[in-house]
Amino acid sequence: MKAARIALRSAAPLAATTTGAGGGRATCEVEHFARYSPSPLSIKQFLDFGSTNACERTSFSFLRHELPVRLANILKEIDLLPSPLLSTPSVQLVKSWYVQSLMELVEFREKKPDNHKVLSDFIDAIVKVRNRHHDVVPTMAQGVLEYRDSSKMDPFTNQNIQYFLDRFYMNRISIRMLINQHTLIFDNSNSQGNPKHIGCIDPCCDVVDLVHDAFQSAQMLCDQYYFASPDLKLTQVNGKAAGQPIHIVYVPSHLFHMLFELFKNAMRATVENQEKKPSLDPIEVTVVLGKEDLSIKISDRGGGVPVRKIESLFSYTYSTAPKPVVDSNNSTPLAGFGYGLPISRLYAKYFQGDLNLCSISGYGTDALIYLKALSTESVEKLPVFNKSACKHYQIAIEADDWCVPSKEPKNLSRQSAAA
Repeated sequence: MKAARIALRSAAPLAATTTGAGGGRATCEVEHFARYSPSPLSIKQFLDFGSTNACERTSFSFLRHELPVRLANILKEIDLLPSPLLSTPSVQLVKSWYVQSLMELVEFREKKPDNHKVLSDFIDAIVKVRNRHHDVVPTMAQGVLEYRDSSKMDPFTNQNIQYFLDRFYMNRISIRMLINQHTLIFDNSNSQGNPKHIGCIDPCCDVVDLVHDAFQSAQMLCDQYYFASPDLKLTQVNGKAAGQPIHIVYVPSHLFHMLFELFKNAMRATVENQEKKPSLDPIEVTVVLGKEDLSIKISDRGGGVPVRKIESLFSYTYSTAPKPVVDSNNSTPLAGFGYGLPISRLYAKYFQGDLNLCSISGYGTDALIYLKALSTESVEKLPVFNKSACKHYQIAIEADDWCVPSKEPKNLSRQSAAA
């Protein structure tokens, strides 16, 4: 605990991006806002605010504090990364984006919310933040690759990076959610929103329609790379109202992202595992709405993976596909960057859901998405920088308290002779 307290007080300062007088002010602002914990919202709160009592002044007053708090909390954790990773050009670039965004938002701290120009300028500012952070995921991923290629990744370091990236990317998802809600509801110049949605939330999200859309998008990509693709076999069960369509209150873009990634993986595995068969087995999807959960199971006959590799599939430093090369047309690679699955699981967990894999090596894989069926229970899962979080970066992996089997069995006859 003492080590954790010391680390919390003296976490490496924002050196590279906060030098000079302006840098000193940035450090102070980060320290100030990092003292606060983020305030998680439920989908119902997002929905009620946007549909019944949407007030731009109230939203502005909340976001001008909450966005810096979320940025500052994750900036403190960035500084606890291993020095070789923190010093990579990619990570330094991401860090500079976050500091710059925080400082731009701090400018609105003392401004009055009843001034229309202030509200308009705030929308411009958060849109600018969103655009600046557009490439955060691939840029941070590139930093991890730079570090992995130049340094030895011991288990302790790998565990810390995994812990950090889960929290970093979840933080990014939450920031984009807040910005998107505000701009879609209050930016009159923005005509991109769906009129049936409240911001980016669909109060009546048709899950089966989304399954079809994501499948067709993945199928188009699969056909582009392999000139073949499996078909879809879908079953739906409404356990709350038998025979009725399945609808939930959710963010369609989040669910689409999860489904698209899982379908890409299932299609790639199926095509590569069944290339000698005259026809490909279909990908089977089962959608079930229960009293508390919405569950989606995606089953393929792509050969599966060994049990020991399941957890590796959610590692940011692991991919079963060759390292991709983006061509001059910037076409999207089908696989290879290694963060599709882990980030898809974060999207599921963001509103208290989950994403799991169950695989039978030699046969196929079941991917399961669990989402909360009730909007009141779909509450943001947010990282907070505190003593517990800091401790994760300080404590090394302890020795296992179970025997680790040797690669070759012991020769008991030799031991008997020696005795």
